[in-house]
Amino acid sequence: MGHLTITRRELLKAGAATALAAPLAATAQGTGTDAASSPPAMSKVSFEVNGKVETLELDTRTTLLDALREHLHLTGTKKGCDHGQCGACTAIVDGRRINPCLTLAVMHEGARITTIEGLGTPNALHPMQAAFVEHDGFQCGYCTPGQICSAVAVLDEIEAGIPSHVSADLEARPEATVEELRERMSGNICRCGAYSNIIDAISDVAGIEA
Repeated sequence: MGHLTITRRELLKAGAATALAAPLAATAQGTGTDAASSPPAMSKVSFEVNGKVETLELDTRTTLLDALREHLHLTGTKKGCDHGQCGACTAIVDGRRINPCLTLAVMHEGARITTIEGLGTPNALHPMQAAFVEHDGFQCGYCTPGQICSAVAVLDEIEAGIPSHVSADLEARPEATVEELRERMSGNICRCGAYSNIIDAISDVAGIEA
């Protein structure tokens, strides 16, 4: 029985041909109706965004972040990590701050949503927006909309008596202290490192000494 002789070049060619043939074979097997891609499941959803009722028909997999940015063109809400880790997309939904990148738009039927565009205008800034300007609470500005929305909700949380991990007494109304503000804002990352100025801005609106 003779020995099989094959060169290294021939071996590489054979391996490449096999690698190319596999997906082609799989495609050929799936040329029937089963292989046809199904259209996305669509659903209508209505919610109030910055005081205006919006009705959209969306792929049910659309995140609230993409609905705001791509469908309503509210691009002040930033897409940062898209994994709920940076806080750049923070918006206020039914009075609570959330990361819209982590939730589906269709889950918020009838919700009241406030984005940075709904807090104030260039000619009538929200007090928190004005404080960020006064205290230079931003550098590149990418995280700023999420920082401001989160800061507004933080003061509402304290006013509502919701404790945090650093609240001394979980049964008593928490106080707006620098320690409380730092803890509650810890989910909003500023890659420029403007944290001290951000705390100064929030403390100013809260009426406390930073």
